[in-house]
Amino acid sequence: MSTDMTTTSDAHLFSPHALGALTLPHRIALAPLTRCRTGVDRVPSALHALYYAQRASAAIIITEATQISPMGVGYAGTPGLHSDAHVEGWKLVTDAVHASGGRVFIQLWHVGRVSHPDWLDGRTPVSSSAVTANGKLRIRDGSLVPFVAPRALTTEEIASIVQEYAIAARNAMLAGADGVEIHAANGYLIDQFLRDGMNQRTDAYGGTIERRMRFLREVTEAVVRACGCSRVGVRLSPTNRFNDVCDSNPHELFPAVASMLNQFHLAYLHVLEGVEGSPSAPASGCARVAPLLREAFHGTMMINGGYDAITGDAAIRSGLSDLVAYGVPFIANPDLPLRYRLGAPITPPQQATWYGSGATGYTDYAPMQHAGD
Repeated sequence: MSTDMTTTSDAHLFSPHALGALTLPHRIALAPLTRCRTGVDRVPSALHALYYAQRASAAIIITEATQISPMGVGYAGTPGLHSDAHVEGWKLVTDAVHASGGRVFIQLWHVGRVSHPDWLDGRTPVSSSAVTANGKLRIRDGSLVPFVAPRALTTEEIASIVQEYAIAARNAMLAGADGVEIHAANGYLIDQFLRDGMNQRTDAYGGTIERRMRFLREVTEAVVRACGCSRVGVRLSPTNRFNDVCDSNPHELFPAVASMLNQFHLAYLHVLEGVEGSPSAPASGCARVAPLLREAFHGTMMINGGYDAITGDAAIRSGLSDLVAYGVPFIANPDLPLRYRLGAPITPPQQATWYGSGATGYTDYAPMQHAGD
């Protein structure tokens, strides 16, 4: 059950919420947003620190996806958390957020097959199974090329990756983060083990739901051991087919995943399943899975995907979720919670500068009192 500071009938988007040792002033979280702003060293900089500090009024910041190892890379300009330099870069961010009164969880990420030898110094991407994704990805020179066939991980390699998650989690603590979020969504490595449309293994990590959940269970156990349960969240996307993943029965799989996660007493479960009309909404004719996860999971739940102030408030009041994560609205509105509270106009973002444009479209959006709103 939720450890809400208010009763269910009193809960709304602007009510406080207890999250482990943290007291959240409201329910509006910053969703993880890849913005591709690091250099080739993949170290967060003062620019990242400014960006996140500007958005420190979020109830909790969940950072952009951050790779746990060099083999976890699949995109330009994404940060890492597997070297001393990465730790120092992230410390700039956490210090800036804390100085501005905020709270920050770093999202831990391995892309698995959603990569290319060009990003991996000639090595083959890895996954649960040797199944090639449909579609294309962008490589170092900016060109789009087809996905390549990944290599199925051995059981020994799986154990090594579990430890890489634990090391990245410890690095997040060294960097001063309030916690970490395990990225188990959107067709990346953990999701490639969970879903039977991708996982074709016949060993202890494939076949039944229990076996397909094993990798996530081992990662979560290792990360909780590194950080403490109240500092760990997990993100799932039960009906999202991003990166060409699917499952024959998500309504059975994902409630089982949520029930399995109960044993870890996590800070929260973060579910990407958008409102109708949003890109992350379930396909036509597919029933929503989020309500089933709400029933199965015994802790704080966060929902994400196309919500605004009205629909987000309704999600809290109805009991569907305890927190609502907002992504795109936060890009151009660093003071989004204030705007929602006051019913102020929302600035539309410049989509052309979402990725890799330096400060432009990143830290140059003015807060409300300076925007002439």
